[in-house]
Amino acid sequence: MVKRCSWANHSDLMKRYHDFEWGVPVYDDKLFFEQLILQGAQAGLSWFTILKKRNNYHNAFDGFDFEKIALYDEEKVNNLLNNKGIIRNQLKIRSAIKNAKTFIELRKKEGSFSEYIWRFVNSKPTHNDWESLNQIPGNTELSAKISIDMKKRGFSFIGPTIIYAFMQATGLVNDHLVSCFRHNEIKKLSIET
Repeated sequence: MVKRCSWANHSDLMKRYHDFEWGVPVYDDKLFFEQLILQGAQAGLSWFTILKKRNNYHNAFDGFDFEKIALYDEEKVNNLLNNKGIIRNQLKIRSAIKNAKTFIELRKKEGSFSEYIWRFVNSKPTHNDWESLNQIPGNTELSAKISIDMKKRGFSFIGPTIIYAFMQATGLVNDHLVSCFRHNEIKKLSIET
């Protein structure tokens, strides 16, 4: 039997996300932006809730195309607020649009979001050796530092806890438990890239 992080055993959807995405280092700006939207949408909710709605988000937010999202007007905001397939929270929806604009500005200054975010970890994922879920922090000094920097640049819905979840999801940090089959796979993958 495959041994994985226990949080992933909730459903087949969670297992697939855990086994193929969570913790895999990301270098593509579009994937980073998708995670920014989804992690922001998750605030106060479970990840499973967001994962179930991921395809709806993909459709509602033009495939997470930040160039298109940055141009959304009030009509589009109203459409999103009436879309039962996503979390219909006005602050979160407006934040996604604002973050798209800020994301574009950051890319102009930094070359890419990927280059910007990976600098915080010296371009190498951090591999933790947690033995139980209760050892994994909800946020860290580094996630607070990144959150502060991103807020200064104009991003919203990116507090230290959201940023830490973002770091876990995009592979800046490997928080698979040492007993999980993905822990060493992710470690090996990070060495190869």
